[in-house]
Amino acid sequence: MSESLHEAVDAQKRRTGFTRIAHALRYSLAGLRAGWGETAFRQEALAAMLLIPAAFWLGRTWIETALLAGSVVMVMVVELLNTGIETAIDRIGPEWHDLSKRAKDMGSAAVLLSLLLCTGFWLAAIWARWA
Repeated sequence: MSESLHEAVDAQKRRTGFTRIAHALRYSLAGLRAGWGETAFRQEALAAMLLIPAAFWLGRTWIETALLAGSVVMVMVVELLNTGIETAIDRIGPEWHDLSKRAKDMGSAAVLLSLLLCTGFWLAAIWARWA
């Protein structure tokens, strides 16, 4: 690692207090902006804009509301992690490799499982409310 890059990394590690929080927030917002550039994340975020307010209407208790809203947010979190995995793999190289495929497939499976869990929570809440 070059000396100037090493110093920059050390400067990041040495931040404390509000400066550290401010920089972390800036990085997080940059990550959300990067996520918005991904079609799947954008679709999930738009769905969340409808589903999270609906969770407050559909949920009968704070626990139901938290599960409904939390499961929607969880899908977005898993999507961001999957995109991070895919981006890191693509950074390594464009050639096909069995381990790269495996990592991407596992990230995709994580998104699928989070979507199934979210769907299950919503169907159960709808069933309990109207059945």
